[in-house]
This record gives sequence, C-alpha cells and structure tokens, in this order.
Amino acid sequence: MNKNLQVPVVPKKLLTPFILVTSLFAFWGFANAVTDPMVQAFKKVLELSNSQAAWVQMAFYGGYFCMALPAAMFMRRYSYKIGILIGLALFATGALLFYPAASSESFMFFCIGLYILTFGLAFLETAANPYALAMGPKETATQRLNLAQAFNPVGLIAGLFVAQQFVLKNLKSDDVEDFSALDEASKVLIKTSDLLVIRDPYVALGLVLIGVFVVFAVSKMPQSKAEGDMPSIGRTFADLFKKPKYAFGVLSQILYVGAQIMCWTYIYQYAEGMGVGSVTAGYYQMVAFIIFTIGRAVGTAMLRTMSGGRLLMLFAIGAMACVLATIFIKGTFGLYALVGVSFFMSLMFPTIYGIALGDLTEDESKVGSAGLIMAIVGGALMPKLQGVIIDIGGNGVADTKVMGVSEVNFSFVLPLLCFAFIMWYGRAVATKKIR
Repeated sequence: MNKNLQVPVVPKKLLTPFILVTSLFAFWGFANAVTDPMVQAFKKVLELSNSQAAWVQMAFYGGYFCMALPAAMFMRRYSYKIGILIGLALFATGALLFYPAASSESFMFFCIGLYILTFGLAFLETAANPYALAMGPKETATQRLNLAQAFNPVGLIAGLFVAQQFVLKNLKSDDVEDFSALDEASKVLIKTSDLLVIRDPYVALGLVLIGVFVVFAVSKMPQSKAEGDMPSIGRTFADLFKKPKYAFGVLSQILYVGAQIMCWTYIYQYAEGMGVGSVTAGYYQMVAFIIFTIGRAVGTAMLRTMSGGRLLMLFAIGAMACVLATIFIKGTFGLYALVGVSFFMSLMFPTIYGIALGDLTEDESKVGSAGLIMAIVGGALMPKLQGVIIDIGGNGVADTKVMGVSEVNFSFVLPLLCFAFIMWYGRAVATKKIR
C-alpha cells in the first residue's frame, strides 16, 4: 500500500488556517481570468495591434518577476502572515487604480495598475505556496499544494464569468462592425463608455480585498519565521541552482506559465480566425476552465498512487497532442483541441512547484519559492512573442499562412515546445536522472 494513503493531507489543528490560505488561490485565479479577455478588449477599444495589446500580459506577469525576490527577502525576516497582508494591500491598491486609469483613458495607466496589482500577487504566491506545503507532513506536501491549487480554477471560472457577462457583453465597440471607420466623435464616446466597463470589476475586486485583509489581520495563523543568522539571498540562490531538480524546475515553470497564458489568452484570436466573436469565445474559455478544474481534481487524486514526475510527464504528452491538433486541424475541432489542453495543464504548476521545493529546507523554500514565482515572467514574455508571430501578416489573425496554416494556428508551436521540455523534466524526475 502507498504510505501516502495513511498520512493526513491536512492535520485537523491546521484546517482553519489552511482554508484561509487556500482562499487566496481563488483570488489570484480571479485576477488572472478577468485579465485574459482584457487583451482583446483593449485591442478593440484602443485600436491596438496584437503585440501592442499583449502589453497587458507583459505588465501583469512582469510584476511577478520584479516583486517575487523582494517578497522572499521580506518573508525570510518576517512571517508568512505579514507577507500575505502586504500582498493583499498591494493587490487592492492596483485594482483600485483602475478608477483613475479609466478617467484618464490612458492605456499605460491601466498597465501600471496591473503592474502594482501583481506586486501584491507576487507577495501572496510567494507566501501561500510554501505555506501550504508546510502545513502538514512532508510526505503529503505535493498533494496538499494540489488541493490548495484546486481552488484556483474556482477563481478562474468566477473571473471569466465576470469578464464575459459584465465586460465583453457590454462593450459598445464590439457591436460595431468596423470601429476604426467611425468618426472621431463617435469613437471618443464609445471609448469612454467601454473603459468604464473595463474599470468596474477591478474596482469591485479592490473593495472585496480590503475586507479579506481585515479577516486575515484578526485571524490567528501559525507562525513561520526564520530565526538566527541566515545566509545571503545570493548564496542561497547559488546553492539552489546547483540542484538540478530545482534549477530545471524553475525553467519548467517559466515555460509552463508561458504556455498556459498563451493557450488561454489567444483562444480569442484563434476563435476570431474562425469568425467567432469574443463573447462566444468566452464560452469556450469557460469550458476550458471547467475542464481545468476537473483535471486538477483528477490529478490530485492520481498523485495518491503515482509519483509527481511520472504524472507530469504523462500530462505533458497529452498537452502536446492537443496542441498539435490545435495547429493542424482547422475549424471547430481545432478549437476543441485548444480547450482540451486545459485538462492536461491543470496539474502542472503545483506539481512542478512541489517537485522543485520537495527536498529543500524551510529557509531554502522561502527563497526557492521566489525563484518559482519569478518564473511566472514566462506569462509576460511568451504571449508577447506569440503576438508578434500572429502579426506577421498584419493586425489580423489570419492574414497569411505559415507551413500551410494561418499565422494564429502556427503561433501555437510555442506552447508545443514548452510542453516538450516539461515532458522531459517529468521523465527525468521520475527516472531519478536529476536530483
């Protein structure tokens, strides 16, 4: 019998703090999902190219990269709870900045708001992921993180629902067949109205986060604070990157997050190439998130009887098969395949995270966690590169063909390469070729 079946995933005495920390996974899932459709919304409202609109993701995921290391440095000295409170404060501040951004009608102001918002997310993820790993026996740490991460798709679904029902459906620019052909006065009126529509879910989120901040501030949480002298961040990172399982884990996480954001963000452009509108494409993304949720539940259960490395390899192979179908099968079945990728992506983030941190001490985990959260920068860089590929023939998504398929189809070669590396990493861990 697998010994993990006999070990509790979460001890009873830590159940309430675990539930509170787990709620954070839903909140950053909401922020991720409500932001993905904004790339298409800003593109239409502000008349941007695909690569220009990708600055939304550059700002969103770039904030993770810039703040993850300062967050880790802070939490080496102070508790996870203090880090979470700072994260919630920054998260709320960035969301509330959408109010003045909409008033100024500045795309750059919106990007700054997203950038600060993700400073908060960097604090939250740098704290919550290793905190969840530490709340119980080491033998069930990866299962515990997968359980906590299972609430991330709940936030994803809620965020997409809000984006679709309260943003995309209410954009007046989406009702105009050729927005760029309108006279300047009509454009200004529609632009002002649409930016207010984009603003509202973020402002509402900011107000909710203030309430969550208060709940955490008054709640008793287990302390996890480093004591005594600690090696420098630089020395700790140098030691960590001498461990192949961790070093390749960071690279795998960069590629995974990039692949995930490409497959979710550009589902709208893929649908556009088929003549499908943004609202309808949103329904496909909703199905993708539901499948992602199911995949996370299935993967967490399978981890009770199968090693993380082996399961990661199998899910990466499944993801590659779906992406190949996305590239080379035209029309609705290609879109179905793109939706299906989400089932296989569901397991990857927490499993890579758990594998990479699995053999580290608590102090190493605080710094190592920062490296894995900084890896979220893949979500900033790779969608930008995919946007450049889609723009090869012009601002449309099917202006030219590459290898016999439209440029939007061909652009999914990027996530294909990402999943290929993740497959290798999972296999190397499973066969103990890297430690």
